[in-house]
Amino acid sequence: MEAQYQEQARVFKAFCDPKRLTILEQLRSGEKCACVLQRSLNLTQSGLSYHMKILCDSGIVTSRQEGKWTHYRLNAFGREYAVKLLKELTTLNA
Repeated sequence: MEAQYQEQARVFKAFCDPKRLTILEQLRSGEKCACVLQRSLNLTQSGLSYHMKILCDSGIVTSRQEGKWTHYRLNAFGREYAVKLLKELTTLNA
């Protein structure tokens, strides 16, 4: 049961930071290269990597490599899981 709660906590952790919310907003318009996100958020490479790891670990964002750059996009499956999880956790048991 503890592992299940750890997995669920990763989803909500993704939404608990203003920088990560900004990243999610930017990804709404489509896939973005790390270089674009880094520049627009005024983050160092390590700062962006930290936030992207949390977003990818949550399943809400996926990534792909192209040369030396990583490209990120929203993951529909991760979004649906987050919505479902929130509904389950906030629905009263009858």
